[in-house]
Amino acid sequence: MPEVSEQLDLSKLDHRVAELAEQYRPLAVAILREAIRIPADDVDRPVDDGGDPRSGLSNHESRRLHFLRDTIIDIDAVRHADDVWFDDYGNLVWLVRDPFDGVPPEHQKIIYFDGHTDTVQALRTQWHDKLGRAVDPYNGLIDAAALTPTALRDQLGYVPPDDEWEHLVFGRGSADQLAGVVAQIVATKIMLELVDDGALHGVIVRSYATAAEEDNDGGGPRHVVAKIWPGAGAEMIPDVVILTEGTGDAIKGALGIYRGQRGRMQIEVTVVGRSCHGSMPFEGLNPLEHGGAILAEAAQRHAAGDGFADHSFLGRGTRTASWSMLDTPSDCAVPDRFTFRFDRRLTLGETPEQSLADIESLDAVAAARAAGLTVTIDVPRYTQPTWRAYPVDNAQIYPGWVTPAEHPSIRAAVDAYRRVVTPHVVEPDGGATRGALRAEPRVDKWIFSTDGVGFPIPVDDATIDVGPDKAWVVSGPVKHPPMFGIGAGIEQNTHRIGECVDARELQHAIAVLARFPRSFVDLTTVGS
Repeated sequence: MPEVSEQLDLSKLDHRVAELAEQYRPLAVAILREAIRIPADDVDRPVDDGGDPRSGLSNHESRRLHFLRDTIIDIDAVRHADDVWFDDYGNLVWLVRDPFDGVPPEHQKIIYFDGHTDTVQALRTQWHDKLGRAVDPYNGLIDAAALTPTALRDQLGYVPPDDEWEHLVFGRGSADQLAGVVAQIVATKIMLELVDDGALHGVIVRSYATAAEEDNDGGGPRHVVAKIWPGAGAEMIPDVVILTEGTGDAIKGALGIYRGQRGRMQIEVTVVGRSCHGSMPFEGLNPLEHGGAILAEAAQRHAAGDGFADHSFLGRGTRTASWSMLDTPSDCAVPDRFTFRFDRRLTLGETPEQSLADIESLDAVAAARAAGLTVTIDVPRYTQPTWRAYPVDNAQIYPGWVTPAEHPSIRAAVDAYRRVVTPHVVEPDGGATRGALRAEPRVDKWIFSTDGVGFPIPVDDATIDVGPDKAWVVSGPVKHPPMFGIGAGIEQNTHRIGECVDARELQHAIAVLARFPRSFVDLTTVGS
């Protein structure tokens, strides 16, 4: 690999960003550990004493978000305390800029940071069963000597060599996605400290720590798009959105620059039959057996690729059974109702309408209806209010997106990486392997979904004034701000027992976030 860093004329800003990212790594780790730990205060307390067994999950992020807001103020990650606030939905928002840079408002670049603050269930008992008492999903590493390498590697897609485990931060949300939010906080602190070096010249950075992404992808940005952008001026409309969801891969390497993802939707199938005693099943209509036939045929068609597109960059659409509920009077009866859902991942070129039609076309659906059962196929709606009691009601359809590789936002991301990461990553002889950090930036895509699905709007939407200078992107039937992601965490380690993140990734993610705004301004100003 060529020595990329020697090909760049590294500036004082480059050196200072990298220095401060390293200097503040212990601070970032401390914030991250506390953000992971906080739910234990509520989970360990009885409900009748104010406890909340769902603390930290979607719509239960209040305590964590208030801690993050206070931290932003305490560590000077904003210029003034009133530069950080909660919006109506419950997103934590903070803003940084250089008010004295002399750049007219109409020429400022608007850059959004986005990361979600909710996590999935901790499954605390399983952590203890599979890893002993060495690690807790809230309290992190308790006894390093008791942590068996084999046990941890059995649970995760990638962990570094044993002699590097001192860098690991354990706990639910470490890789998905609290490290990303912490990176946003420390990056804004660094940019403010380096104002005199031009870190914020010509930009306004609006940073969001969002709520309820795990249950309802993109819910936080969807609120911004629907309630704030229509009729707003150019100072609210992003030129770039940076998603801080983890961009590491257990095989390809850590800290990629991700420029796209498939979309997804939920498809709910309800089969209603007629219940009766199990000793005389001929008196009933069995929705479980007919529903099972629907599931089996759907799986066969998926395995054969029947009805699925394959995009050259995002890959193939997929479908899998993901949830079910059975209404039955007992285990010795024909059930009354069987409801199940498919998780359908949509690549570009696929539509929700066709995905529903594919289920409608199954022979097993026709057979169930012909036998007298009712089969309903629909898209469920998400209706849970946020932690601020904000009402939510949206179809569970989450569009995919792609930012072209040649877009200035991607080129600026690569430039920022080469300036503040490449010179500080020393790969072993023969190159880095598996999930380790790479010196050369890796541009790729996510396997799973992110808050990015909340930003696209229909191509013909005219309610939001997007000037041509914003260089928005069209992805199939939607248009969206240029988006990319960079974040600490290996995708294959998320939602897993033993979830952890490497603090070295966190340091370098902070550096890229802090350096990107100036790279983007320089690139788009010179037009290169």
